[in-house]
Amino acid sequence: MLVSLVLIFVGPGMAEDVPQKLDKFNLQGYADNGDKAWDVNGDHANIEGNNIDITNVDANHFGNQDINLKAKKGTIDKASGKIHLEKDVVITSESGSTMKTDSLDWEKEKDLVSTDDLVVITDKGMQAVGKGLTAHPGQQTAQMHNDVTVKVNTEPEKLLDGRIVTVTCDGPMEVDQAKNMAVFNDNVVAVQSDRTLKADIMELYFDPTTKKIKQTICIGHVVIVQGENKTYADKAVYDGPSQKLTLTGRPKLIMLTEGEGSIGSFKQ
Repeated sequence: MLVSLVLIFVGPGMAEDVPQKLDKFNLQGYADNGDKAWDVNGDHANIEGNNIDITNVDANHFGNQDINLKAKKGTIDKASGKIHLEKDVVITSESGSTMKTDSLDWEKEKDLVSTDDLVVITDKGMQAVGKGLTAHPGQQTAQMHNDVTVKVNTEPEKLLDGRIVTVTCDGPMEVDQAKNMAVFNDNVVAVQSDRTLKADIMELYFDPTTKKIKQTICIGHVVIVQGENKTYADKAVYDGPSQKLTLTGRPKLIMLTEGEGSIGSFKQ
């Protein structure tokens, strides 16, 4: 990969063995075919040894989906090209989704961003909060590591509390935007209104256009609770368009047959 470095000097020190202070900073990287692969801009930069410290970082990554990264502070390792960002870190994708965290490491050559801090991701009809993240922006994949809470509006065009599904898991939670899917692992609990679903693993598949839940697959120790009614199974598959729930693997239903608490469906 080719690299172009554009600097505007404001101080007299230009020798490589002394610190240099720069006003306005631009670092650009190009792919082998000549297309721009990434750039990094900042208001001020201090260069000392192998490190470049930048204020008000504004960086872009160009690929299958362009992303923009902003932060109050950043450090570039000149030898490796790795970037460390701190304070008010915000990543915005070309599709409009955002990720906010306190610190982030960006390894451009590996197409890898990572953090151990709390992360908040917001997309159309969805918000995810978790501790720690590893993502490959070019591949449109990400993994939240621990203590994940996701809220999904099953009717993104409407603001109806009854349509909000809240899913929690111990983690990790894996997202593949290219496949329009998310996988929740370990102690998964989904709550919608008065309905609760528990499982070891939950896979959510979204319609790429509407972002509505197209299918939900729950695997391992599945329990569905609605009022006094309980359903047990090894696997449950919910089809969004038809609102059909299919239970397999020793399904067992404990239900009231009369009254307000009679069995109902876990609707989208």
